[in-house]
Amino acid sequence: MPTSYSASSSAQAVREALASRLRELRLDAGLTARALAALAGWHEAKTSRIEHAKKQPSEGDLAAWARACGVPGLLPELIAELRAVDSAWLDWRRAEKTGLTHLNVAVLELYERTKLYRSYCQDVIPGLLQTAGYTTATLAAIRDGRNVPVDDVAEAVAERMARQHILYEGNHRFVFVLEAAALTYRRGGREVMIGQLGYLLEAMSLPSVSLAVIPPDAERAGRWPVENFYIFDDVQANVELVSGFLTITQPREIAMYAETFARLHEVAVLGRPARALIKAAMDALE
Repeated sequence: MPTSYSASSSAQAVREALASRLRELRLDAGLTARALAALAGWHEAKTSRIEHAKKQPSEGDLAAWARACGVPGLLPELIAELRAVDSAWLDWRRAEKTGLTHLNVAVLELYERTKLYRSYCQDVIPGLLQTAGYTTATLAAIRDGRNVPVDDVAEAVAERMARQHILYEGNHRFVFVLEAAALTYRRGGREVMIGQLGYLLEAMSLPSVSLAVIPPDAERAGRWPVENFYIFDDVQANVELVSGFLTITQPREIAMYAETFARLHEVAVLGRPARALIKAAMDALE
């Protein structure tokens, strides 16, 4: 999957899936676009625009559509699909307008219910394996670089650290793949980085954790670095892009990320070779 992967294309795919579903309901009910519009109480053009994903329906529109097609029982499911459209893409400015803490609180339940978590990072240590110092440096840089209007870095760090209990408790499995470069990009200064790398070595001994590192001289064979992404079981993938945060729930797209993760994992090293790469990064700092 290329690093230029379009967030808007995925969000549009979710909109189009809902539009197709609504059109199928109309056809199954034996209604023309004009007939549905008459039953729903709007102009025929609105029906066409909704079915071609040019207009996003409201929850009220969905209720009228379901009644017209004789399937009112499907309304909760249709509303869930509509809300998936709204949550598919979240730009950072909108996401961070009230600070950084609520973003970490919002995903806590997702992390706790996930049994298999897969993470690929090319330029940062993933949050579940970060020390407080590393997280503080990272979130402070985000606050300053994106002009977050609320300074709640300390609270956000506390939330991020509290989340890490799932590494030690419950029936979870975590598989991390890091590019070697993520071990060398400095965040928080020399001492913070040494502590962070040391913590990675400790985390590798946890029975729930598998940590693999892609060496800088690995034969990539088309397995190029891509955007940082995180897969929660087989139900959701989250992708961090420059302009915002993408939530993927379409099975086909989740499968693409799972396949990409597997291919990157193939060129990574585990165990002693991975430890050697981490220790080499520590030696360079010391």
